[in-house]
Amino acid sequence: MIHWAGTVGPHAAQLVEKILASFPHPEMGYRSCLVIIRLGQRYSATRVEATAERALLSGAVSYKSLDSILRHNLDQQPLSPPAAARSLSAHSNIRGAAYFE
Repeated sequence: MIHWAGTVGPHAAQLVEKILASFPHPEMGYRSCLVIIRLGQRYSATRVEATAERALLSGAVSYKSLDSILRHNLDQQPLSPPAAARSLSAHSNIRGAAYFE
């Protein structure tokens, strides 16, 4: 399964590895991975790879999340930067860390 995901792309392989590692026994994750392979038969490899990247960034690594991303064409939308990377604009309403000391 990891080999198949590697043929799709590095994010897909990482997603399958993460799913298999999330279970106490890797065999328990086989069904989830097989469903993802089935998505790879319905959609193009580039879409599945983009979906895997988006799912890894958001932490949504379930079949329902992947299917929803593909059905709503979210894989074709640009990725927004993570919340930590966004900077807050300075204005009088933001107190900062010193206020709470």
